[in-house]
Amino acid sequence: MSSFSEPTKDPYDIDSQPGWRGYRILRPGLGMYHDVKRRLPYYKSDIMDAWTYRTFAGTIRIYFVNMLPALAFILDMNLRTGGFYGVNEALFSSALACIVFSILGAQPLTVVGITGLISLFNYTIFDIIKRHDVTLYPQFMTWVAIWAAIFHWLFAIWNFCDYMRYVTDFSSQSFGAYVGIIYCIKGVELIISEFEGYGPTKGFEGVVIALMFFFTVYVLEILGKGTWFRPPVRGFLGDYAYPLATLFWTGFSHFPGVLKQTNVPKLPHTRAFYPTVDRGWLIEFWHLDVKWVFVAMPIGFLLMLLFYYDHNQSSVTAQARNFPLTKPGGFHWDFFLLGCTSFIAGIIDIPLPNGLVPQAPVHTDALTVYRSELKIIKADNGEEYHQQDIVAEKVVEQRVSHFLMGLMIIGTMTGPLLVVLNLIPRSLFAGVFFVVGWGGLESNGITAKLIYLLKEPRFVQPSEPLRQLRKSRICLYLFFQVFGITATVGVSQTIAGIGFPVLIIALIPLRWKVFPRIFTARELKVLDAPTADNDVVLASLGGKPRMPEDRLAEERGEEVGSEKGAGVGEEGSSGSNLSGGGNKDVERGQPTEGMRQRGGAWREA
Repeated sequence: MSSFSEPTKDPYDIDSQPGWRGYRILRPGLGMYHDVKRRLPYYKSDIMDAWTYRTFAGTIRIYFVNMLPALAFILDMNLRTGGFYGVNEALFSSALACIVFSILGAQPLTVVGITGLISLFNYTIFDIIKRHDVTLYPQFMTWVAIWAAIFHWLFAIWNFCDYMRYVTDFSSQSFGAYVGIIYCIKGVELIISEFEGYGPTKGFEGVVIALMFFFTVYVLEILGKGTWFRPPVRGFLGDYAYPLATLFWTGFSHFPGVLKQTNVPKLPHTRAFYPTVDRGWLIEFWHLDVKWVFVAMPIGFLLMLLFYYDHNQSSVTAQARNFPLTKPGGFHWDFFLLGCTSFIAGIIDIPLPNGLVPQAPVHTDALTVYRSELKIIKADNGEEYHQQDIVAEKVVEQRVSHFLMGLMIIGTMTGPLLVVLNLIPRSLFAGVFFVVGWGGLESNGITAKLIYLLKEPRFVQPSEPLRQLRKSRICLYLFFQVFGITATVGVSQTIAGIGFPVLIIALIPLRWKVFPRIFTARELKVLDAPTADNDVVLASLGGKPRMPEDRLAEERGEEVGSEKGAGVGEEGSSGSNLSGGGNKDVERGQPTEGMRQRGGAWREA
């Protein structure tokens, strides 16, 4: 079957349509129709292509990468909502999303589950409702989910997902850094709760388990992409970093002697397939007063805005250009499905699942077949230096791993496996927060730019694209990103936290309307680029947008590709080439060096 790689010829390229046909809102359902039409011919191959080792390894890896953070977030929600949410709610929500999106999704590589942002949303609403009547919380949350589902369906039908093509690295990197910071904050809060609730002895052992879990996963993933051992051993360590670390540090807390006697708090135990509190799965939402139904409407809209950005962003990262994908995806149809899962999750009052920004590229990476190549570099003195090049050959694009993960999570809700989960120390999930949070910060483009500014100029590579700009211009660009992150983090820690999706979405018009008047087209070409740049992604989003700075440059009579308007860095710019060498990071204007070159779990989109 031929690959899908010519989005400009796709009939969904609405921009090229004349008259009223060029307006997306006047073509209801067109995006969903073309999403299904593109992906449906690949459905059989999505199943037949799955019978490889990469599917097995990817299923195990993403099961742990999905389940452990979900349980970590449910601990946070359990603590902040009076015990309303528990283990079974987290597992049920994740399993529901896995089954629905693996069978019906247009892009089954996108992992859907519980995020830290829905945790923040849920307990912020709880803080608001308990000021009036805490017994209203279950029914109110159901109506929030129902309204959110309705807005999901409307956005999908009226093709609003197309506007995700206007998201650039400015907002996506800011959002990624915000998520990473929130995760790290949650890890610290969980550790503090261990000290406050169980005393210093259990608290200190919890700190050891959390930090050592983080360190173990971090090192194993480095080894997986490094040069130690043989490739099969490295692959094993990278694929199974999470389960290996979980098994060892869970066992650590049960070592005979002082460690076992300390009896650190474990994950709460619950009945198989039952809610945490004494209630039925179905919420009687029809008994809520009408006034509260309409109070839930704007909150449901805010929740939809959060999912609009978060889910679509996770789908973009799962289909990043560094992954050699050939099959098309679909945003409109998947966002419609997300509305369906939000509705189902709402009427049984489990946390609403959505796309997982950190985990989605992990899934694709786990399904990618890499080849280790030897690169020989000859020095001027004739000596040879050996270096490893990791080449992505193909991605096992299928929907079986996502489906199997859902079955495994359902199996985890059975009595025997719930007993096994009860053996895991609570503090280990603080380590999970640190792994996810630090991974998002370390690989973030903001961090890479900060490192460039701090680095001694003579050790900056000649091909570094940022050398073309004055450092003052880079600092100004970073100021806007850091200010946006700080404002969003600050708001999310208050009772007004449910409004943080508005701040995230506001970064998009800031980039498109304000930045072209502050920065030149050449500066923005180096500093920023559209996040969705993969052909198979842009096909579902209606094609590649025209950048506003390019239009302004043409109006001014400037040539976008020239050096006009771009400052020359303190180190000079003679060695820079935005389009040479086949380096995708250079093409996108991203720093070529960060804290660590990681080939897997948390690669920048």
